[in-house]
Amino acid sequence: MTEVRVVHTASLRLDDLHAIRALLDAAFDGGVTDDDYEHALGGMHAMVQEGGELIGHGAVVMRRMLHRGRALRTGYVEGVAVRADHRRRGHGSAVMAALEKVIRGAYELGALSASDAATDFYAARGWQRWTGTASVLSPDGIARTEGEEDAIHLLPVTVQLTPDGDLACDWRGGDVW
Repeated sequence: MTEVRVVHTASLRLDDLHAIRALLDAAFDGGVTDDDYEHALGGMHAMVQEGGELIGHGAVVMRRMLHRGRALRTGYVEGVAVRADHRRRGHGSAVMAALEKVIRGAYELGALSASDAATDFYAARGWQRWTGTASVLSPDGIARTEGEEDAIHLLPVTVQLTPDGDLACDWRGGDVW
């Protein structure tokens, strides 16, 4: 039987954390850095398990996005993956439904950075591709992140954004988006 569990990082066991890292490493062909993994920690995790094994995962963590002079409380989606032998069975949708419930209940805005291959998946769920400019609030000030602009997707909850404006994310190690 497939089960979706939503749990905060603080309540995960060490073997859960190892299973999440292993799933992400396998799903992204070893392309997950330590920073990427860390970005998925500190928030709520949606974990799909089948027969006691982790087959799907995603997390939503708190970030701040700056738009038109406002710092928006943002639920940022990280670490979404489904084990290769369990794809196309609705597990990714189950993960996202759980994360979207968290976002709608706790944040002004949902945000994520998606690969080109995942764009249609998120669009079908109501996520909107950001069409404005993107930046990061870096230690040296606001810096444009042009290379990331096509990958940013948003799920407005209680805020309306100006589509031709700038959206700046808070600073972090590794990939900022």
